Amino acid sequence: MTTEFRVDPPTAADERTLLQGFLGFHRGTLLWKVSGLTGEQLVQRTVDPSSMSLIGLVRHLSEVEKYWFHRALAGHDSPPKYWTAEHPDGDFDLVDPAQAEQDVEDFRQIVRTSDTLAGTYSLDDTFVRPGYEGPYSVRYLYIHMIEEYARHNGHADLLRERLDGTTGE
Repeated sequence: MTTEFRVDPPTAADERTLLQGFLGFHRGTLLWKVSGLTGEQLVQRTVDPSSMSLIGLVRHLSEVEKYWFHRALAGHDSPPKYWTAEHPDGDFDLVDPAQAEQDVEDFRQIVRTSDTLAGTYSLDDTFVRPGYEGPYSVRYLYIHMIEEYARHNGHADLLRERLDGTTGE
């Protein structure tokens, strides 16, 4: 497994560059964990009784990106793609090995759009999450997303190790 997908964050920079650097590092870590696997491997649930799979994590984080950056921050109408009221865990439960490569590409596109949207706001700008009291700052959003990715990358590391023994940092 190579680390071509992620770039180490800077060690000294302004706040925005540091936050973007750490978020990019964690997004890249997820891409690293899913690299070089087949669709069948990506949908495999390797830690019973959990329904988590590597592609499920990619799909989940795609939805998280859309919710926070697209819907909450920018106010776009961006409904969930993978889950519904009928299937609230559809991001994990309704995976398809034939769709896995497209799911990864969709994640990449969502991340690009998230970065474009976030780049139009200052860290001090605030927004209100749909259904929640606010305000939330863009700074909070970055910190929350870094935490979200860090937690799920721990899951991804364990899932990948169970699949083929590959471990990383």
